Amino acid sequence: MSSLCNLQFSYLLSHNKLWNNNLDDIREKKVGQYTSTLFKTCKLIIPSASLANTSLSYNTTTHNSGWFGKFGGKYVPELLMTCLSNLEDEFYNAINDAKFQEELKVALRDYVGRETPLYYAKRLSEYYKKDYGHEPEIYLKREDLNHGGAHKINNALAQAMLAKRMGRMSIVTATGAGQHGVATAAVCAKLGLSCTICMGSLDIQRQPSNVGIMELLGAQIKTVDGTYKDASSEAFREWVANLESSYLLPGSVVGPHPCPMMVREFQSVIGNEVRKQAMEKWGGKPDVLVACVGGGSNAMGLFHEFKQDEEVRMFGVEAAGYGLESGWHSATLSKGDVGVYHGTMSYLLQDDEGQIVGPYSVGVGLECPGVGPELSYLKDSQRAEFHSVTDEEALLAYKRLCKLEGIFPALEASHAVAFLDKLCPTLPHGTKVVLNCSGRGNKDVATVQQLDQTVHMYNYDRGNNSLHNTKTTLPTQRLLNIPTEEHALRFPYLREYVQQPYSRKNNK
Repeated sequence: MSSLCNLQFSYLLSHNKLWNNNLDDIREKKVGQYTSTLFKTCKLIIPSASLANTSLSYNTTTHNSGWFGKFGGKYVPELLMTCLSNLEDEFYNAINDAKFQEELKVALRDYVGRETPLYYAKRLSEYYKKDYGHEPEIYLKREDLNHGGAHKINNALAQAMLAKRMGRMSIVTATGAGQHGVATAAVCAKLGLSCTICMGSLDIQRQPSNVGIMELLGAQIKTVDGTYKDASSEAFREWVANLESSYLLPGSVVGPHPCPMMVREFQSVIGNEVRKQAMEKWGGKPDVLVACVGGGSNAMGLFHEFKQDEEVRMFGVEAAGYGLESGWHSATLSKGDVGVYHGTMSYLLQDDEGQIVGPYSVGVGLECPGVGPELSYLKDSQRAEFHSVTDEEALLAYKRLCKLEGIFPALEASHAVAFLDKLCPTLPHGTKVVLNCSGRGNKDVATVQQLDQTVHMYNYDRGNNSLHNTKTTLPTQRLLNIPTEEHALRFPYLREYVQQPYSRKNNK
C-alpha cells in the first residue's frame, strides 16, 4: 500500500501543471476529475466557499481548517488523508496537555536557550541617522543565539517531542542551508531518535560545515541531485514509503494541512517574546516588523503574534538573487503565481506549463520554490508588505552588521538587514523596528570571503569611524552577473546555472 501511495505522490510532486493557475477549473472540481482519472485513490479537500470571492479581512480566514482564503488545503492522495488527520489530532492533544507544554517550556529554556534577547542595535540605528537625518530605533531579535545557531530549533524540538509522543522513532526531513538539518539532528540526538536528512548535492557543496555537524550529531545524510527543491521532494517520498514508523518533520510553514499551522505555532514563541520584551523596554508594541522570507517559518514566527495589531507594519524580504528581471531569484511572492506544490496551494515559481522553476539565492536557505499559504494570504490581503533584496545587497548588509554591531548574521537574515536601506529613509524619527535575526552567519563566512573578491563591498575605516564603498579591480566580471564558466571554476555550485540555457524569465 505504501509503495502505491509513494508512486501516486511522486506523480503529484513532478506534475505541477495539473494544478496550474486556473482557479475557475479548481472551483469546478476539474482538477479532481483530472486526478481521479490518473489514480482513483486521490482525494482533494477543496471547500468551494474557501475559493469563492471571500473578503480579504484576516479575521474571515478559516485558518483552523488549514485554509487562508484560497490558500492552503490538503492536496494529497487518499492514503495520506488519515495520516494527516491523525497528526492534527495528536498536535491538538499535545498543545492542550499541560505536561507536554511544561516539558517543552523547560527544554526551550535549558536546551535551546530561550528567551532570546531583543537587542538594541545602537550603532546600526545611528548609521541611518547619519545618512538620512532621522534615526529609527532598530532592535534585533537574536534567534541566532539559539542552540544550533538559528530559529529552526524552536520547531524541530517541539515536533521531535511530538513524534516521540506518537511512538514515531524515525525522523525524516530535508534541509537547504543546513540550519534546519542541524536543529533536527541535535534534537534527535537529545531524544534518542533516528534521523535521516535529505540534502541537495549543490547545497552540500555550499554548506560543508553544517553537513559535518549533522554527521557528528548522528544523522544520516541522504544526498539528492540538485538543491533543496529536490531534497524536499525526496523527504516526502521517504516518509510516504514508511508511514507507520517515520515522522516527516517540516522546517517551514509549507506542505499540506496541518503542517503549516504546526510550524507556525511552534515558531510563534518568537513573536510572543517580542511583545513581552517590547513592553518591558519601551512600554508598547513595535511599529515595524522585518523578516526574511524563503518558505516563511521565521517570518510567521514573528508576524503571527501581531497579525491583529493593524498599526504594526509587517515586511517580508525575499531573495532577488541577480535581480528580479534576470529570472535568477527566489522572490516567490514578488514574481510567482498561484499553484499547488507539496500538498498546498500558495504562490510558486513555475513556468507556463505549471512546472516548478528552481529558485536561486546566495542565501541557500531562501531557495524555496513555494512560500507558505498563510504568507500568500497576508500578501493578497495586504496585511503584510513584501519586497526583495539582491545577492549583492545582502552581502553588503552581512559585512555592515559585522562591523557596526559585532554580529554576523546568516546570509538569509542579511536580506532582512539589507532591506533597512530602503525602509529606514521612509520612517519617522524614533520608529521602533524589530528585525528577526533568524540565524548565525558562521556557516557563510567562506562564501562571503570568496564573493568579496568580485563584488562591491563596504569597507570599514577605523580611522574616521565610518563606512565607505570601494570597488575591486579584478579582471573578471562581477559574480553577481549571470554566471560564466570562469565563475563555475571558482564556485563549483554555480555549474548547474552555467550549463542551463539562459531562459529563466519564465513567469513575469
